[in-house]
Amino acid sequence: MNRDLEKAKECLKGHTIALVKGEEVIISDKRGIAPMITLIKENKDLKGFSLADVVVGKAAAMLFVKAGIKEIYAETISEIAKNYLDKKEIKISYKNVVPYIINRAKTGMCIMEELVLNDEDEEIAYQKMKNKLEAMYGNNY
Repeated sequence: MNRDLEKAKECLKGHTIALVKGEEVIISDKRGIAPMITLIKENKDLKGFSLADVVVGKAAAMLFVKAGIKEIYAETISEIAKNYLDKKEIKISYKNVVPYIINRAKTGMCIMEELVLNDEDEEIAYQKMKNKLEAMYGNNY
């Protein structure tokens, strides 16, 4: 595990996501895919960053690939996301693997993971996720 990923894991404590590249650290407390959608929408250059996240489903995994994240640590990752990242040859480490990410109501699959379940193109998936978030929350996500 590289130094940036170790630092990202340390920075994750008490937060939902942490990204590190050298001295640059980005931390967010937003839930779900909102932090990554926001960073991508703002054209933040994330190529080569290492990332630690509390929960990683396929939707988040696709955003990480789109952004050029080089290494990922997940507290919990879905089998679907793990398989996708393995195919993309992204280094991943994790604490727990679950069949899929459960939605917040605990009634089924996370709506974002379900939204991109059969997608392989990161750009198309990003547009679908961004549109879904905007339909649900406007620009307040």
